[in-house]
Amino acid sequence: MKVIYKITYPNGKIYIGSDRTDSRLTYFGSPSKEVLERDFDRVDLQDFWVRKQILWQSETATTSEVLRWENELIIEHGANDPGRGYNRRPAWRQSD
Repeated sequence: MKVIYKITYPNGKIYIGSDRTDSRLTYFGSPSKEVLERDFDRVDLQDFWVRKQILWQSETATTSEVLRWENELIIEHGANDPGRGYNRRPAWRQSD
């Protein structure tokens, strides 16, 4: 099963990623460590939780279809907006 998931951090920011290996129980994506460390200190980490939600799934989608959906959902949810999320691609473009 291929899935696209949303991780929500304690500060409300999100990260959207895909899992194409069906390891949905243990895989939590790869947001930038440096960016996360700016938002959380040692005190925050004393009681730290994340929420993982499956936004989309398919047993038959190709890798290119999964990546296309992932990009669309990143944009739709604003996960690439540095004020709302941790995705850095696609690049955030503020609307006029």
